[in-house]
Amino acid sequence: MGRKTKPIKSPFSRVDSLGYQFYRLAHLFSHALDARLAQHAVTVGQFRLLLVLWEKENITQAEMARLLDLEQPTVASTLKRMERDGLITTTGDPSDRRRTRIVLTKRARVLKDSLTSEAQYVNDLAVSGLSIDDVARLHGLLDHLTRALADNNRAE
Repeated sequence: MGRKTKPIKSPFSRVDSLGYQFYRLAHLFSHALDARLAQHAVTVGQFRLLLVLWEKENITQAEMARLLDLEQPTVASTLKRMERDGLITTTGDPSDRRRTRIVLTKRARVLKDSLTSEAQYVNDLAVSGLSIDDVARLHGLLDHLTRALADNNRAE
């Protein structure tokens, strides 16, 4: 990974573009996961927020948006659906009445193992046929790409 490579000077091709390949992969992951989560009446968007809440509950909508790098209106509409679906409740923030804190319901806590098992199934399906070393190398490469783009975005 330490070796620098020169960009290829060929005409841009959609199918050879890393960005397009990642978009397509993300779309396929999302579609496969959504189909499995539907059995539990949960969407991929809700699952994304649940993953954060299972790690750190009682946070504000603004904190959730920041942690997921999402726009606040997107988070707000997903949270409304989650509250409607009995996955979360909101409580007032004692230090600031303008803010609310997000709290998991019993239903959301009970679903954790089932939903994370569904996600693991999709992850395992995606890497089937790869060795443990290949998967570890892939994680390292993805981490490198993520850091490179995150660093660039912070610099801009």
